Amino acid sequence: MLATPGPLPTGPDWCYEVKWDGMRLLADRSERGLRLASRTDRDMTRHFPELAGLTELAPDVLLDGEAVTLVGGVPSFAALADRFHRVPTEAEVAARPVVYLVFDVLRLYGVPLTERPLSERRATLERLELHAVPNLRLSPAYDDGEALLTATKAQGLEGVVAKRRTAAYLPGRRSPAWVKVAHRRTQDCLVGGWRPERTHPSRIGGLLLGVADPAGGGLRFAGRVGSGVAGEAMQRALREALVAAPESPFVSPLPREDAAEAHWCEPTLLVEVSHSGWTDGYRLRHPVLARLRRDR
Repeated sequence: MLATPGPLPTGPDWCYEVKWDGMRLLADRSERGLRLASRTDRDMTRHFPELAGLTELAPDVLLDGEAVTLVGGVPSFAALADRFHRVPTEAEVAARPVVYLVFDVLRLYGVPLTERPLSERRATLERLELHAVPNLRLSPAYDDGEALLTATKAQGLEGVVAKRRTAAYLPGRRSPAWVKVAHRRTQDCLVGGWRPERTHPSRIGGLLLGVADPAGGGLRFAGRVGSGVAGEAMQRALREALVAAPESPFVSPLPREDAAEAHWCEPTLLVEVSHSGWTDGYRLRHPVLARLRRDR
Protein backbone atom coordinates (compact mmCIF):
# COMPACT_ATOMS: atom_id res chain seq x y z
CA MET A 1 0.00 0.00 0.00
CA LEU A 2 1.34 3.40 -0.99
CA ALA A 3 0.75 6.85 0.47
CA THR A 4 -0.71 9.80 -1.42
CA PRO A 5 1.12 13.16 -1.28
CA GLY A 6 -0.93 15.92 0.29
CA PRO A 7 -1.39 18.36 3.16
CA LEU A 8 -1.31 16.96 6.68
CA PRO A 9 -4.79 15.72 7.73
CA THR A 10 -5.78 16.30 11.33
CA GLY A 11 -8.34 14.94 13.75
CA PRO A 12 -8.91 11.90 15.97
CA ASP A 13 -9.36 9.60 12.97
CA TRP A 14 -5.68 9.88 12.14
CA CYS A 15 -2.40 8.65 13.59
CA TYR A 16 1.07 9.70 12.48
CA GLU A 17 4.41 8.03 11.83
CA VAL A 18 7.83 9.24 10.78
CA LYS A 19 8.50 8.97 7.05
CA TRP A 20 11.78 7.06 7.20
CA ASP A 21 14.45 7.60 4.57
CA GLY A 22 14.97 3.89 4.00
CA MET A 23 14.16 1.01 1.66
CA ARG A 24 10.62 -0.34 1.76
CA LEU A 25 10.57 -4.09 2.31
CA LEU A 26 7.90 -6.75 2.76
CA ALA A 27 9.17 -9.44 5.11
CA ASP A 28 7.38 -12.73 4.38
CA ARG A 29 8.06 -15.52 6.88
CA SER A 30 6.46 -18.80 5.87
CA GLU A 31 7.19 -22.51 5.88
CA ARG A 32 9.56 -21.84 2.95
CA GLY A 33 11.70 -19.54 5.11
CA LEU A 34 12.16 -15.77 4.94
CA ARG A 35 11.79 -13.62 1.83
CA LEU A 36 12.45 -9.87 1.80
CA ALA A 37 10.89 -8.16 -1.21
CA SER A 38 11.26 -4.61 -2.53
CA ARG A 39 8.35 -2.51 -3.77
CA THR A 40 8.92 -3.99 -7.25
CA ASP A 41 8.86 -7.53 -5.75
CA ARG A 42 12.59 -7.98 -6.22
CA ASP A 43 14.02 -10.59 -3.83
CA MET A 44 16.35 -8.67 -1.49
CA THR A 45 16.85 -11.38 1.15
CA ARG A 46 20.57 -11.90 0.48
CA HIS A 47 21.15 -8.14 0.56
CA PHE A 48 20.11 -7.90 4.22
CA PRO A 49 21.68 -10.86 6.07
CA GLU A 50 21.38 -9.08 9.44
CA LEU A 51 17.58 -9.49 9.20
CA ALA A 52 17.73 -13.30 9.17
CA GLY A 53 16.49 -13.29 12.77
CA LEU A 54 13.00 -12.38 11.55
CA THR A 55 12.43 -16.10 11.17
CA GLU A 56 12.24 -16.31 14.97
CA LEU A 57 9.34 -13.86 15.30
CA ALA A 58 6.60 -16.30 14.21
CA PRO A 59 6.35 -19.37 11.95
CA ASP A 60 3.99 -17.50 9.62
CA VAL A 61 3.88 -13.69 9.38
CA LEU A 62 3.95 -10.98 6.69
CA LEU A 63 5.32 -7.59 7.75
CA ASP A 64 5.56 -4.23 6.03
CA GLY A 65 8.31 -1.81 6.98
CA GLU A 66 11.54 -0.07 5.99
CA ALA A 67 15.17 -1.03 6.24
CA VAL A 68 17.01 2.01 7.60
CA THR A 69 20.67 2.87 8.00
CA LEU A 70 21.55 5.54 10.55
CA VAL A 71 24.37 8.02 9.94
CA GLY A 72 24.93 10.43 12.79
CA GLY A 73 21.65 9.29 14.30
CA VAL A 74 19.68 10.22 11.17
CA PRO A 75 18.43 7.78 8.48
CA SER A 76 20.45 8.04 5.28
CA PHE A 77 19.28 6.47 2.05
CA ALA A 78 22.59 7.32 0.39
CA ALA A 79 24.34 5.08 2.93
CA LEU A 80 21.87 2.31 2.10
CA ALA A 81 21.97 2.63 -1.67
CA ASP A 82 24.66 0.01 -2.31
CA ARG A 83 22.43 -2.66 -0.76
CA PHE A 84 20.06 -2.35 -3.71
CA HIS A 85 22.80 -3.08 -6.23
CA ARG A 86 24.87 -5.77 -4.56
CA VAL A 87 25.13 -8.20 -1.66
CA PRO A 88 27.27 -6.68 1.12
CA THR A 89 30.31 -8.32 2.66
CA GLU A 90 30.33 -9.41 6.31
CA ALA A 91 32.58 -6.47 7.15
CA GLU A 92 30.20 -4.00 5.51
CA VAL A 93 27.23 -5.41 7.40
CA ALA A 94 29.13 -5.26 10.68
CA ALA A 95 30.22 -1.67 10.04
CA ARG A 96 26.82 -0.37 8.97
CA PRO A 97 23.93 -2.72 9.85
CA VAL A 98 20.36 -1.84 8.99
CA VAL A 99 17.38 -1.73 11.31
CA TYR A 100 14.03 -2.99 10.04
CA LEU A 101 11.37 -0.54 11.24
CA VAL A 102 8.08 -2.39 10.95
CA PHE A 103 4.80 -0.46 10.75
CA ASP A 104 2.22 -3.00 9.60
CA VAL A 105 1.32 -6.70 9.73
CA LEU A 106 -0.62 -8.19 6.82
CA ARG A 107 -0.80 -11.87 7.81
CA LEU A 108 -0.26 -13.79 11.01
CA TYR A 109 -0.43 -17.56 11.53
CA GLY A 110 -2.07 -17.95 8.12
CA VAL A 111 -4.82 -15.41 8.82
CA PRO A 112 -4.99 -12.48 6.34
CA LEU A 113 -5.26 -9.13 8.12
CA THR A 114 -5.39 -6.67 5.22
CA GLU A 115 -9.14 -6.12 5.51
CA ARG A 116 -8.92 -5.35 9.23
CA PRO A 117 -8.72 -1.68 10.27
CA LEU A 118 -5.29 -0.18 10.87
CA SER A 119 -5.97 0.19 14.59
CA GLU A 120 -6.53 -3.57 14.89
CA ARG A 121 -3.48 -4.44 12.79
CA ARG A 122 -1.37 -2.09 14.86
CA ALA A 123 -2.58 -3.68 18.10
CA THR A 124 -1.72 -7.12 16.71
CA LEU A 125 1.75 -5.88 15.75
CA GLU A 126 2.35 -4.46 19.23
CA ARG A 127 1.54 -7.82 20.82
CA LEU A 128 4.37 -9.54 18.95
CA GLU A 129 7.69 -9.81 20.75
CA LEU A 130 9.53 -7.56 18.33
CA HIS A 131 12.15 -6.59 20.90
CA ALA A 132 13.40 -10.17 21.00
CA VAL A 133 14.52 -10.09 17.35
CA PRO A 134 17.87 -8.42 16.50
CA ASN A 135 17.66 -5.38 14.18
CA LEU A 136 13.86 -5.28 14.39
CA ARG A 137 12.01 -2.29 15.83
CA LEU A 138 8.44 -1.04 15.88
CA SER A 139 8.02 2.26 14.04
CA PRO A 140 6.43 4.59 16.64
CA ALA A 141 2.96 6.06 16.08
CA TYR A 142 1.86 9.45 17.41
CA ASP A 143 -1.42 11.32 17.92
CA ASP A 144 -0.17 14.88 17.25
CA GLY A 145 0.69 15.19 13.56
CA GLU A 146 1.60 18.87 13.58
CA ALA A 147 4.06 18.40 16.43
CA LEU A 148 5.62 15.40 14.66
CA LEU A 149 5.92 17.39 11.43
CA THR A 150 7.75 20.16 13.28
CA ALA A 151 10.01 17.69 15.09
CA THR A 152 10.95 15.73 11.95
CA LYS A 153 11.92 18.91 10.15
CA ALA A 154 14.08 20.05 13.06
CA GLN A 155 15.79 16.66 13.21
CA GLY A 156 16.47 16.47 9.47
CA LEU A 157 14.08 13.55 8.88
CA GLU A 158 12.21 12.94 5.63
CA GLY A 159 8.71 13.84 6.80
CA VAL A 160 5.49 12.35 8.18
CA VAL A 161 2.95 9.75 7.05
CA ALA A 162 -0.62 10.21 8.32
CA LYS A 163 -2.76 7.06 8.44
CA ARG A 164 -6.50 6.74 8.94
CA ARG A 165 -7.11 4.43 11.89
CA THR A 166 -10.12 2.71 10.31
CA ALA A 167 -8.47 2.03 6.92
CA ALA A 168 -7.90 -1.41 5.46
CA TYR A 169 -4.61 -2.25 3.74
CA LEU A 170 -4.81 -2.12 -0.08
CA PRO A 171 -1.81 -4.06 -1.49
CA GLY A 172 -0.08 -2.35 -4.39
CA ARG A 173 -2.44 0.63 -4.43
CA ARG A 174 -1.96 4.30 -3.61
CA SER A 175 -4.60 5.24 -1.08
CA PRO A 176 -5.88 8.56 0.35
CA ALA A 177 -6.07 6.75 3.71
CA TRP A 178 -2.29 7.16 3.89
CA VAL A 179 -1.03 10.70 3.31
CA LYS A 180 2.66 11.52 3.08
CA VAL A 181 4.00 14.98 3.87
CA ALA A 182 7.67 15.25 2.89
CA HIS A 183 10.11 17.97 3.80
CA ARG A 184 11.88 19.26 0.70
CA ARG A 185 15.64 18.97 0.87
CA THR A 186 18.54 19.91 -1.39
CA GLN A 187 21.29 17.92 -3.08
CA ASP A 188 24.33 19.14 -4.98
CA CYS A 189 24.73 17.21 -8.23
CA LEU A 190 27.13 17.21 -11.14
CA VAL A 191 25.65 17.49 -14.64
CA GLY A 192 26.80 14.60 -16.83
CA GLY A 193 24.58 15.28 -19.80
CA TRP A 194 21.36 16.81 -21.07
CA ARG A 195 18.40 15.87 -23.22
CA PRO A 196 16.69 18.22 -25.70
CA GLU A 197 13.09 19.39 -25.54
CA ARG A 198 10.84 17.26 -27.74
CA THR A 199 9.20 20.18 -29.49
CA HIS A 200 12.32 22.40 -29.65
CA PRO A 201 15.38 20.12 -29.99
CA SER A 202 17.79 23.05 -29.80
CA ARG A 203 16.71 23.79 -26.22
CA ILE A 204 17.74 21.91 -23.08
CA GLY A 205 14.78 19.91 -21.81
CA GLY A 206 16.37 18.07 -18.89
CA LEU A 207 19.68 17.57 -17.13
CA LEU A 208 21.19 14.16 -16.37
CA LEU A 209 22.44 14.32 -12.80
CA GLY A 210 25.16 12.46 -10.99
CA VAL A 211 26.61 12.18 -7.49
CA ALA A 212 29.88 10.74 -6.30
CA ASP A 213 29.73 6.99 -5.74
CA PRO A 214 30.11 6.42 -1.95
CA ALA A 215 32.51 3.56 -2.73
CA GLY A 216 34.75 5.92 -4.70
CA GLY A 217 33.86 4.43 -8.04
CA GLY A 218 33.14 7.60 -10.04
CA LEU A 219 29.90 9.34 -10.97
CA ARG A 220 26.65 7.53 -10.21
CA PHE A 221 23.47 8.48 -12.08
CA ALA A 222 20.98 10.18 -9.74
CA GLY A 223 18.11 10.91 -12.14
CA ARG A 224 16.91 13.53 -14.55
CA VAL A 225 15.59 17.01 -13.77
CA GLY A 226 13.42 19.08 -16.10
CA SER A 227 11.64 21.41 -13.70
CA GLY A 228 13.45 24.73 -13.38
CA VAL A 229 15.32 24.37 -16.67
CA ALA A 230 12.97 26.11 -19.12
CA GLY A 231 13.55 29.81 -18.29
CA GLU A 232 15.54 31.79 -20.85
CA ALA A 233 18.08 32.98 -18.26
CA MET A 234 18.68 29.41 -17.09
CA GLN A 235 18.97 28.18 -20.68
CA ARG A 236 21.67 30.77 -21.39
CA ALA A 237 23.52 29.99 -18.16
CA LEU A 238 23.52 26.27 -18.88
CA ARG A 239 24.70 26.76 -22.46
CA GLU A 240 27.62 28.84 -21.20
CA ALA A 241 28.58 26.39 -18.45
CA LEU A 242 28.17 22.96 -20.06
CA VAL A 243 31.25 21.46 -21.74
CA ALA A 244 30.54 18.75 -24.31
CA ALA A 245 32.10 15.32 -23.85
CA PRO A 246 32.42 12.44 -26.36
CA GLU A 247 30.95 9.81 -24.06
CA SER A 248 28.94 9.30 -20.88
CA PRO A 249 30.77 10.19 -17.64
CA PHE A 250 28.57 7.86 -15.57
CA VAL A 251 30.02 4.64 -14.19
CA SER A 252 27.06 2.52 -15.35
CA PRO A 253 24.89 2.62 -18.48
CA LEU A 254 21.81 4.80 -18.07
CA PRO A 255 18.28 3.46 -18.52
CA ARG A 256 17.20 3.68 -22.14
CA GLU A 257 14.53 6.28 -21.41
CA ASP A 258 17.15 8.58 -19.86
CA ALA A 259 19.97 7.99 -22.34
CA ALA A 260 17.83 8.50 -25.49
CA GLU A 261 19.11 11.51 -27.49
CA ALA A 262 21.45 12.45 -24.66
CA HIS A 263 24.23 15.01 -25.15
CA TRP A 264 27.10 14.11 -22.81
CA CYS A 265 29.03 16.70 -20.77
CA GLU A 266 32.21 16.92 -18.76
CA PRO A 267 31.01 16.58 -15.11
CA THR A 268 32.29 20.03 -14.09
CA LEU A 269 29.04 21.95 -13.54
CA LEU A 270 27.62 21.65 -10.03
CA VAL A 271 23.91 22.39 -9.54
CA GLU A 272 21.67 22.51 -6.50
CA VAL A 273 18.50 20.43 -6.79
CA SER A 274 15.58 20.38 -4.36
CA HIS A 275 13.85 17.02 -3.98
CA SER A 276 11.58 14.99 -1.72
CA GLY A 277 13.87 12.03 -1.11
CA TRP A 278 15.43 9.06 -2.88
CA THR A 279 13.85 6.08 -4.61
CA ASP A 280 14.86 2.47 -3.97
CA GLY A 281 16.93 2.67 -7.16
CA TYR A 282 18.88 5.66 -5.79
CA ARG A 283 17.15 8.28 -7.93
CA LEU A 284 16.02 11.71 -6.75
CA ARG A 285 12.27 11.99 -6.16
CA HIS A 286 10.49 15.00 -7.71
CA PRO A 287 13.69 16.96 -8.42
CA VAL A 288 13.57 20.68 -9.22
CA LEU A 289 16.61 22.66 -10.39
CA ALA A 290 17.22 25.41 -7.85
CA ARG A 291 20.44 27.09 -9.04
CA LEU A 292 23.90 26.67 -10.50
CA ARG A 293 26.55 26.33 -7.80
CA ARG A 294 29.11 28.78 -9.18
CA ASP A 295 30.45 29.23 -5.64
CA ARG A 296 31.93 25.71 -5.66
